[in-house]
Amino acid sequence: MNQTRPGPVQYAVLALLATVFLYPIWWAVSSSLKPAAEIISDPLSIGALTLDNYRAMFADVPIGTGFANTALVLVVRGAMTMFFCPLAGYAFAKYDFPGKNLLFGVVLLTLMLPTLVLIIPLLLEMSALGWVNTYQALILPGSIDAFSIFWMRQTIAAIPDELIDAGRVDGAGEFGIFAKVVLPVIRPGLAALAVLTTMNVYNDFVWPVVAVNDTSHQTLQVVLATLAQNVTGNRIGADFATVWGELLAAGSIALLPLLVIFVLLQRHFINGILAGSVKG
Repeated sequence: MNQTRPGPVQYAVLALLATVFLYPIWWAVSSSLKPAAEIISDPLSIGALTLDNYRAMFADVPIGTGFANTALVLVVRGAMTMFFCPLAGYAFAKYDFPGKNLLFGVVLLTLMLPTLVLIIPLLLEMSALGWVNTYQALILPGSIDAFSIFWMRQTIAAIPDELIDAGRVDGAGEFGIFAKVVLPVIRPGLAALAVLTTMNVYNDFVWPVVAVNDTSHQTLQVVLATLAQNVTGNRIGADFATVWGELLAAGSIALLPLLVIFVLLQRHFINGILAGSVKG
Protein backbone atom coordinates (compact mmCIF):
# COMPACT_ATOMS: atom_id res chain seq x y z
CA MET A 1 0.00 0.00 0.00
CA ASN A 2 1.21 3.46 -0.90
CA GLN A 3 1.57 5.73 2.10
CA THR A 4 2.25 9.43 1.92
CA ARG A 5 5.33 10.35 3.92
CA PRO A 6 5.22 13.52 6.00
CA GLY A 7 6.74 16.48 4.23
CA PRO A 8 8.84 19.37 5.56
CA VAL A 9 5.73 21.36 6.45
CA GLN A 10 4.32 18.55 8.58
CA TYR A 11 7.65 18.09 10.36
CA ALA A 12 7.85 21.84 10.99
CA VAL A 13 4.35 21.86 12.48
CA LEU A 14 5.16 18.85 14.67
CA ALA A 15 8.40 20.47 15.83
CA LEU A 16 6.53 23.67 16.68
CA LEU A 17 3.89 21.77 18.65
CA ALA A 18 6.56 19.78 20.49
CA THR A 19 8.31 23.01 21.43
CA VAL A 20 5.07 24.55 22.71
CA PHE A 21 4.30 21.52 24.86
CA LEU A 22 7.83 20.86 26.13
CA TYR A 23 8.96 24.43 26.82
CA PRO A 24 6.97 24.84 30.08
CA ILE A 25 8.50 21.60 31.39
CA TRP A 26 12.00 22.70 30.38
CA TRP A 27 11.47 26.12 31.97
CA ALA A 28 10.20 24.64 35.24
CA VAL A 29 13.12 22.20 35.55
CA SER A 30 15.76 24.75 34.55
CA SER A 31 14.30 27.42 36.85
CA SER A 32 14.31 24.99 39.77
CA LEU A 33 18.10 24.81 39.38
CA LYS A 34 18.54 28.59 39.54
CA PRO A 35 18.99 30.73 42.65
CA ALA A 36 15.58 31.71 43.97
CA ALA A 37 16.13 35.43 43.45
CA GLU A 38 16.93 34.96 39.74
CA ILE A 39 13.63 33.17 39.12
CA ILE A 40 11.82 36.42 39.87
CA SER A 41 14.35 38.97 38.60
CA ASP A 42 15.24 37.23 35.31
CA PRO A 43 12.92 34.25 34.70
CA LEU A 44 14.07 33.50 31.13
CA SER A 45 17.81 33.42 31.72
CA ILE A 46 19.96 30.41 32.49
CA GLY A 47 22.48 31.41 35.11
CA ALA A 48 24.53 29.50 37.64
CA LEU A 49 23.07 26.11 38.49
CA THR A 50 22.45 25.21 42.11
CA LEU A 51 20.62 22.57 44.13
CA ASP A 52 19.71 24.97 46.94
CA ASN A 53 16.02 24.92 46.03
CA TYR A 54 15.94 21.13 46.27
CA ARG A 55 17.81 21.04 49.58
CA ALA A 56 15.50 23.66 51.09
CA MET A 57 12.41 21.93 49.71
CA PHE A 58 13.33 18.57 51.26
CA ALA A 59 13.97 20.32 54.56
CA ASP A 60 10.70 22.31 54.58
CA VAL A 61 8.21 19.97 52.92
CA PRO A 62 7.38 16.31 53.76
CA ILE A 63 7.51 15.35 50.10
CA GLY A 64 8.90 11.92 50.95
CA THR A 65 5.78 11.14 52.98
CA GLY A 66 3.63 12.34 50.08
CA PHE A 67 5.46 10.08 47.64
CA ALA A 68 5.19 7.08 49.98
CA ASN A 69 1.46 7.57 50.56
CA THR A 70 0.80 8.09 46.85
CA ALA A 71 2.81 4.98 45.98
CA LEU A 72 0.85 2.90 48.50
CA VAL A 73 -2.51 4.15 47.23
CA LEU A 74 -1.40 3.70 43.62
CA VAL A 75 -0.21 0.11 44.08
CA VAL A 76 -3.20 -1.15 46.08
CA ARG A 77 -5.91 0.81 44.28
CA GLY A 78 -4.32 0.16 40.89
CA ALA A 79 -4.15 -3.58 41.61
CA MET A 80 -7.85 -3.62 42.52
CA THR A 81 -8.76 -1.71 39.36
CA MET A 82 -6.65 -3.93 37.12
CA PHE A 83 -8.09 -7.12 38.65
CA PHE A 84 -11.80 -6.45 39.15
CA CYS A 85 -12.61 -4.10 36.25
CA PRO A 86 -11.46 -6.52 33.50
CA LEU A 87 -13.52 -9.26 35.16
CA ALA A 88 -16.59 -7.01 35.22
CA GLY A 89 -15.98 -5.96 31.63
CA TYR A 90 -15.65 -9.62 30.60
CA ALA A 91 -18.97 -10.45 32.25
CA PHE A 92 -20.76 -7.58 30.51
CA ALA A 93 -19.15 -8.37 27.14
CA LYS A 94 -19.41 -12.16 26.92
CA TYR A 95 -22.14 -13.36 29.29
CA ASP A 96 -25.91 -13.11 29.04
CA PHE A 97 -27.80 -12.76 32.31
CA PRO A 98 -31.09 -11.15 33.34
CA GLY A 99 -30.87 -7.38 33.64
CA LYS A 100 -27.44 -7.15 32.01
CA ASN A 101 -28.28 -4.16 29.79
CA LEU A 102 -30.08 -2.39 32.62
CA LEU A 103 -27.18 -2.90 35.01
CA PHE A 104 -24.66 -1.76 32.41
CA GLY A 105 -26.80 1.31 31.74
CA VAL A 106 -26.75 2.16 35.45
CA VAL A 107 -22.95 1.83 35.42
CA LEU A 108 -22.76 4.24 32.48
CA LEU A 109 -25.12 6.68 34.21
CA THR A 110 -22.63 7.07 37.04
CA LEU A 111 -20.18 8.54 34.51
CA MET A 112 -22.48 11.56 34.22
CA LEU A 113 -22.21 12.40 37.91
CA PRO A 114 -19.59 15.08 38.65
CA THR A 115 -17.03 14.16 41.29
CA LEU A 116 -18.11 17.04 43.52
CA VAL A 117 -21.63 15.59 43.75
CA LEU A 118 -20.24 12.41 45.31
CA ILE A 119 -17.92 14.08 47.82
CA ILE A 120 -20.42 14.60 50.65
CA PRO A 121 -22.09 11.13 50.41
CA LEU A 122 -18.68 9.44 50.30
CA LEU A 123 -17.41 11.49 53.23
CA LEU A 124 -20.49 10.62 55.29
CA GLU A 125 -19.96 6.95 54.43
CA MET A 126 -16.29 7.08 55.43
CA SER A 127 -17.26 8.80 58.69
CA ALA A 128 -19.90 6.15 59.48
CA LEU A 129 -17.30 3.43 58.89
CA GLY A 130 -14.68 5.25 60.95
CA TRP A 131 -12.34 5.48 57.98
CA VAL A 132 -11.65 9.22 57.92
CA ASN A 133 -7.87 9.84 58.01
CA THR A 134 -7.13 6.25 56.99
CA TYR A 135 -5.67 4.57 53.93
CA GLN A 136 -8.96 2.77 53.37
CA ALA A 137 -10.62 6.10 52.62
CA LEU A 138 -7.93 6.92 50.06
CA ILE A 139 -7.92 3.51 48.37
CA LEU A 140 -11.39 1.98 48.27
CA PRO A 141 -13.65 4.78 46.88
CA GLY A 142 -13.26 4.75 43.11
CA SER A 143 -11.03 1.69 42.95
CA ILE A 144 -13.66 -0.05 40.79
CA ASP A 145 -14.95 2.76 38.61
CA ALA A 146 -17.45 2.95 35.78
CA PHE A 147 -15.02 4.16 33.13
CA SER A 148 -12.62 1.26 33.68
CA ILE A 149 -15.47 -1.25 33.46
CA PHE A 150 -16.76 0.41 30.30
CA TRP A 151 -13.25 0.49 28.80
CA MET A 152 -12.68 -3.20 29.48
CA ARG A 153 -16.13 -4.14 28.22
CA GLN A 154 -15.52 -2.41 24.91
CA THR A 155 -12.05 -3.95 24.57
CA ILE A 156 -13.17 -7.49 25.39
CA ALA A 157 -16.27 -7.25 23.16
CA ALA A 158 -13.95 -7.15 20.12
CA ILE A 159 -12.63 -10.66 20.91
CA PRO A 160 -14.33 -13.27 18.66
CA ASP A 161 -16.70 -15.56 20.52
CA GLU A 162 -15.20 -18.50 18.62
CA LEU A 163 -11.91 -18.00 20.45
CA ILE A 164 -13.63 -18.29 23.82
CA ASP A 165 -15.70 -21.27 22.65
CA ALA A 166 -12.50 -22.99 21.57
CA GLY A 167 -11.17 -22.63 25.11
CA ARG A 168 -14.32 -24.22 26.50
CA VAL A 169 -14.02 -27.11 24.03
CA ASP A 170 -10.46 -27.68 25.23
CA GLY A 171 -11.80 -28.09 28.76
CA ALA A 172 -10.67 -24.79 30.26
CA GLY A 173 -12.71 -23.32 33.10
CA GLU A 174 -14.26 -19.88 32.88
CA PHE A 175 -11.55 -18.19 34.89
CA GLY A 176 -8.93 -20.17 32.97
CA ILE A 177 -10.38 -18.88 29.69
CA PHE A 178 -10.21 -15.34 31.04
CA ALA A 179 -6.61 -15.73 32.23
CA LYS A 180 -5.19 -17.72 29.30
CA VAL A 181 -7.30 -16.56 26.35
CA VAL A 182 -8.74 -13.12 27.07
CA LEU A 183 -5.93 -11.41 28.98
CA PRO A 184 -3.17 -12.05 26.39
CA VAL A 185 -5.41 -10.59 23.67
CA ILE A 186 -6.32 -7.42 25.57
CA ARG A 187 -2.82 -6.52 26.78
CA PRO A 188 -2.77 -3.19 24.87
CA GLY A 189 -6.09 -2.24 26.45
CA LEU A 190 -4.79 -3.24 29.88
CA ALA A 191 -1.65 -1.14 29.35
CA ALA A 192 -3.78 1.87 28.39
CA LEU A 193 -5.96 1.32 31.47
CA ALA A 194 -2.85 1.06 33.65
CA VAL A 195 -1.53 4.41 32.36
CA LEU A 196 -4.90 6.13 32.78
CA THR A 197 -5.35 4.69 36.28
CA THR A 198 -1.86 5.77 37.27
CA MET A 199 -2.49 9.31 36.05
CA ASN A 200 -5.87 9.54 37.79
CA VAL A 201 -4.57 8.27 41.14
CA TYR A 202 -1.32 10.23 40.96
CA ASN A 203 -3.04 13.52 40.10
CA ASP A 204 -6.07 13.10 42.38
CA PHE A 205 -6.41 16.04 44.75
CA VAL A 206 -10.07 16.69 45.62
CA TRP A 207 -10.85 13.42 47.39
CA PRO A 208 -7.53 13.08 49.32
CA VAL A 209 -7.78 16.63 50.65
CA VAL A 210 -11.33 15.94 51.87
CA ALA A 211 -10.84 12.43 53.26
CA VAL A 212 -7.54 13.08 55.04
CA ASN A 213 -6.52 16.06 57.14
CA ASP A 214 -3.44 14.78 58.96
CA THR A 215 0.04 15.09 57.47
CA SER A 216 0.91 11.42 57.97
CA HIS A 217 -1.66 10.33 55.34
CA GLN A 218 -1.36 13.21 52.87
CA THR A 219 -0.72 12.24 49.26
CA LEU A 220 1.76 13.99 47.01
CA GLN A 221 -0.75 16.34 45.40
CA VAL A 222 -1.99 17.54 48.79
CA VAL A 223 1.60 18.11 49.91
CA LEU A 224 2.29 20.14 46.76
CA ALA A 225 -0.89 22.17 47.22
CA THR A 226 0.12 23.14 50.77
CA LEU A 227 3.80 23.67 49.89
CA ALA A 228 3.70 27.47 50.10
CA GLN A 229 2.09 27.32 53.53
CA ASN A 230 4.67 24.79 54.75
CA VAL A 231 7.60 26.84 53.44
CA THR A 232 6.46 30.09 55.01
CA GLY A 233 5.51 28.31 58.24
CA ASN A 234 8.82 26.49 58.63
CA ARG A 235 11.09 29.37 57.70
CA ILE A 236 10.76 32.82 59.22
CA GLY A 237 11.10 35.54 56.62
CA ALA A 238 10.69 33.27 53.59
CA ASP A 239 10.00 35.51 50.61
CA PHE A 240 8.04 35.03 47.38
CA ALA A 241 11.12 33.95 45.43
CA THR A 242 11.93 31.23 47.97
CA VAL A 243 8.42 29.81 47.70
CA TRP A 244 8.65 29.76 43.90
CA GLY A 245 12.05 28.08 43.93
CA GLU A 246 10.92 25.27 46.20
CA LEU A 247 7.60 24.93 44.39
CA LEU A 248 9.38 24.44 41.05
CA ALA A 249 11.77 21.94 42.64
CA ALA A 250 8.90 19.92 44.09
CA GLY A 251 6.97 20.07 40.81
CA SER A 252 10.00 18.88 38.84
CA ILE A 253 10.43 15.86 41.13
CA ALA A 254 6.70 15.08 41.03
CA LEU A 255 6.79 15.13 37.22
CA LEU A 256 9.41 12.38 36.89
CA PRO A 257 7.36 9.25 37.78
CA LEU A 258 4.55 9.99 35.32
CA LEU A 259 7.06 10.90 32.62
CA VAL A 260 8.96 7.63 33.08
CA ILE A 261 5.76 5.54 33.12
CA PHE A 262 4.44 7.15 29.95
CA VAL A 263 7.75 6.77 28.09
CA LEU A 264 7.95 3.08 29.03
CA LEU A 265 4.32 2.29 28.16
CA GLN A 266 3.61 4.79 25.38
CA ARG A 267 3.58 2.17 22.60
CA HIS A 268 1.11 -0.05 24.47
CA PHE A 269 -0.91 2.99 25.52
CA ILE A 270 -1.31 4.23 21.94
CA ASN A 271 -2.13 0.72 20.70
CA GLY A 272 -4.74 0.35 23.41
CA ILE A 273 -6.33 3.70 22.58
CA LEU A 274 -6.50 2.81 18.88
CA ALA A 275 -7.68 -0.76 19.42
CA GLY A 276 -11.30 0.20 19.96
CA SER A 277 -11.42 2.31 16.79
CA VAL A 278 -10.19 -0.41 14.41
CA LYS A 279 -12.61 -2.94 13.04
CA GLY A 280 -11.17 -6.20 11.77
